[in-house]
Amino acid sequence: MPSRSANSSQIQTYWQKFLPWLESCAILAWGITLLKLWLAGQLYLLIHPNYIPLTIIAGLGLTIVGIAEAWRVSKRRQGYTNNQQHVTLIKPSLSSSLLLIVAIISLFINPRPFTSEKAIHRGVIDNIADARTIPQSFRASNRPEERTLVEWVRTISAYPEPDAYKGQKVKLTGFVVHAPDQPDNMFLITRFVITCCAADVYPVSLPVKIAESRANYPPDKWLQIEGQADVDIKDGKRQVVIVASNITAIAEPKNPYDY
Repeated sequence: MPSRSANSSQIQTYWQKFLPWLESCAILAWGITLLKLWLAGQLYLLIHPNYIPLTIIAGLGLTIVGIAEAWRVSKRRQGYTNNQQHVTLIKPSLSSSLLLIVAIISLFINPRPFTSEKAIHRGVIDNIADARTIPQSFRASNRPEERTLVEWVRTISAYPEPDAYKGQKVKLTGFVVHAPDQPDNMFLITRFVITCCAADVYPVSLPVKIAESRANYPPDKWLQIEGQADVDIKDGKRQVVIVASNITAIAEPKNPYDY
């Protein structure tokens, strides 16, 4: 039976042989990961569409660089050298190993949209009509039923008088959030807004009043809501509420975020 020292020496020998390939494998793995996310249509879950072309270019560039680096290593056939001309906080082998491990994990994990639990955690209940950004333009003449949920919220944020919207037709899509402080006949229709990447998404919502128990519409269920705007009072403050006349279950969109 081989001794532990012999096994350790053998593992060390294999590691030393692999070290020259480590950096090229890490670069190539990240290039493949970005391209895989693009081809699978999953980049929409991670970044704003404006940045998708740059991400695709980065994926192609990393793949090409990784292949070129692997070709260079194969030609040199030399052992790994740790002689550095500058000081680094992390050894190149360690940093490349971490990059490779994260890229491999990313290849096998499919990103998922945020859920109602995340919406509550990010303050959707406290900021129902807060879009965090001032509308670049406001078209008072646009048909209310053609506004998206985000357009409704931004419009209300810019013109916060609830009576101004009473009776206007509404047609919205989003997912359900059950706010703990709402009655059983109300829920929040919600969308996440992404400005750059998934790390900075924030939720926007409007309360929906129904004629039945909200238990019929479980959290995270995607719905199309048709109805009209009305005024409701919560904690002594008037707010816009959607009185639903027709609710239709829909499939989760390929791109669930708004902008």
